[in-house]
Amino acid sequence: MNDGERQLQDQLGTRERADAFAARQTLHHLNDRMRRFIGRQEMMFLATADPSGGCDSTFRAGPPGFVRVLDEEHLSWPEYRGNGVMASLGNITGNGQVGLLFIDFQEVIGLHVNGTAEIVEDPEGPAGTPPGLRARLWVVARVQEAYIHCAKHIPRMVKIPRQRGRLPETEQRIKKSDYFIPDPASRPCAPLPTTGG
Repeated sequence: MNDGERQLQDQLGTRERADAFAARQTLHHLNDRMRRFIGRQEMMFLATADPSGGCDSTFRAGPPGFVRVLDEEHLSWPEYRGNGVMASLGNITGNGQVGLLFIDFQEVIGLHVNGTAEIVEDPEGPAGTPPGLRARLWVVARVQEAYIHCAKHIPRMVKIPRQRGRLPETEQRIKKSDYFIPDPASRPCAPLPTTGG
């Protein structure tokens, strides 16, 4: 635990509870149940930071088992072709600290895995790559701590098949990659220059 955590625990009177949680729930490896849980997941949330501490959080997804548990201290995931910004990989290049969050919204269970990561060409060869998905690079993470995420506020969700063309009519014209880019007609006008006098 870091100094900031300790300061807030003392301020709010939760140090004893936090210590009990850490002693009972936090591991420095992946136990068998954690490894099986990760092997079933189709998504994870990934947190990284650049060398100056600028943070980024993102989402990774694939078929069940797209995150491979290599052993009790290592796991890896593929980097499929995307937008080419390389924000997460760029951060890992300069600062290997990563935080992974796996949430099963049906079982209402979450797992945190924190550690360090490095980018590799391929940790085990192409045999494990799912059909139709080709990884450009892989990330291998070394586990420093793993612990459960409190289920209290995890919503229960049911997976439904993808449906194309079901957006409201006004939104069907928008490419998904441009969804948050304002329509030029709806952008606010620049203020008119003022003249003296």
